[in-house]
Amino acid sequence: MTVLAIRDLTLRIAGRALLEGASLAVDPGRKIGLVGRNGAGKSTLLRAITGEAQPDGGEIRLASRAQLGHVAQEAPEGAASLLETVLAADEERAALLAEAETNPDAARLAEIHDRLIAIRADSAPARAAAILSGLGFDAEAQARPVGEFSGGWRMRVALARALFLEPDLLLLDEPTNHLDLEAALWLEGWLARFPGAVILVSHDRGLLERVPDAIAHLDRGRITLYPGNFANFVRVRAERQAQQRAQNERVAAERARIQAFVDRFRAKATKARQAQSRLKALERLPPIEAVVEDQPVRFDFPEPADLPPPILALSRVAVGYDGRRPVLRNLDLRLDQEDRVALLGANGNGKSTLAKLLAGRLEPMAGELRRAPRLKVGYFAQHQTEELDPRGTPLSHMQAALPHATETACRSQLARFGLDADRAETEVAALSGGEKARLLLALCTREAPQLLILDEPTNHLDIDAREALVKALAEFRGAVLLISHDPHLVELIADRLWLVADGTVRQFDGDLDDYRALLAERARAANGNGTKPEAAPTRTDARRDRAEARAAQAPLRARVKEIEALLERLNREAALIEAKLGDPATYTRFKPEDITWANTRRAAIAREVEALEQEWLDLHERLEAA
Repeated sequence: MTVLAIRDLTLRIAGRALLEGASLAVDPGRKIGLVGRNGAGKSTLLRAITGEAQPDGGEIRLASRAQLGHVAQEAPEGAASLLETVLAADEERAALLAEAETNPDAARLAEIHDRLIAIRADSAPARAAAILSGLGFDAEAQARPVGEFSGGWRMRVALARALFLEPDLLLLDEPTNHLDLEAALWLEGWLARFPGAVILVSHDRGLLERVPDAIAHLDRGRITLYPGNFANFVRVRAERQAQQRAQNERVAAERARIQAFVDRFRAKATKARQAQSRLKALERLPPIEAVVEDQPVRFDFPEPADLPPPILALSRVAVGYDGRRPVLRNLDLRLDQEDRVALLGANGNGKSTLAKLLAGRLEPMAGELRRAPRLKVGYFAQHQTEELDPRGTPLSHMQAALPHATETACRSQLARFGLDADRAETEVAALSGGEKARLLLALCTREAPQLLILDEPTNHLDIDAREALVKALAEFRGAVLLISHDPHLVELIADRLWLVADGTVRQFDGDLDDYRALLAERARAANGNGTKPEAAPTRTDARRDRAEARAAQAPLRARVKEIEALLERLNREAALIEAKLGDPATYTRFKPEDITWANTRRAAIAREVEALEQEWLDLHERLEAA
């Protein structure tokens, strides 16, 4: 028996078909990741399953008595506490408790109590509190009215309500967008243990690789189910595309062979019958199916100038906001140009405050902050989308940010992040969230900064754009300070972790697995099931190896630049010599020994260029291997 059956589904928006003849079956306990390009129809499909969007054809059938859970689009509000708001999501429990207070009939009361026991009503407050705690709300916050919290925090409460119901089928659309890393890690563990079925739409590759046991791919109006996680989906899909290309090549070759026979012998009476037979064989060949391959997404950060270390150093620094107590104290930190640092710590601990301090948006309240001369900092924060002029275009924003640059230079900077000629002149109001994020990345890197501070850069980027960001950051020759709820991004980019907690920042000697274990241990301790955890585990991990490898690569990269400069100079000199030797007047104006020297120098340059090119290739092989 399936929890959900979708058969021959057709969904259209403004006359455009998103899905046409699509089918999908979801078995009990199955966890499916729903993926596809932006605009493929993922969110619309979830809305159709919940009944918020009407299909244009086909059928969506939920199993009888199966409970459907999803996160409401509207954040909860009102005077009820967070705990009461989550408990109210179970309408049956709330109705039974209310009836038990007013119904005097003993037989009915017995039925009510039997049902309350069956739905575990007595453990509901503890379950609700545990979910809220995992999503970042402590006991004090759980008692506060939901209306006192900002929209992002109230969306966490909406997520908590959906999880609390423990439905037979749970629909989640980008559930980590409003979460910090700690809450995202908790949600990942919760979903892995959840016994019900899940359909998960997410651009978080780590979540898609650790939670789903199948991937449903929305492409060209159809849904194709791939067993396994996202990594397996990528592998199997690439293999299928390769097989399709090979099949197309075989069919094309056979078509060409048969057509050549027909063209050669059609007019000959002795071969006419064979030619007709070949024509019928040609008709029976399968059609050549197009292999649709996604256009690769590339981000390209400008190359910064080198600065002597450290580029930033903090000594006994305190930072906060005007008229308030410091948020962070006793900061003794250092950043070099090769550093890759990710900040850990729950929302509200001061991660964004530290980012603003290092970006120059806040001044120290105490202590000393030293910056390298000529240091340029690129600062990306999601709230900056609110500062964009909705009537402006990416090009007008870039021209305002680079008033002395040519239009070509401004367009070139936008193109580094996939904003082509058409998008460069599209009004900001018409851009998608991902396109606005690309614009912010283009703006914050316009001056080739030595330090990039990225505060949740992936919130609106799809999977391909996130992978492009990972590759660009790996090639970036400056320092990176990263705040992200995306474990996949943190694990691939960060060489060091700084823990922002207890009013200060300190080095975390471990990796994300260590941090997951630390959070789990703290949760057990908070629930009275464990001892007080140590501050942080200590072990050498792969991240430290990557930092050392990057440091070892620095001389290789420097030599590559040196060779490129030498090759450019030698090639210019060789071109000048070639031009002189190719001019007949040279042989009358210059002495024979000058001609001999020119030929000797040309040969020497050729040997030097060949040696340098070989060294350049060897260096690139070493860098790629590293």
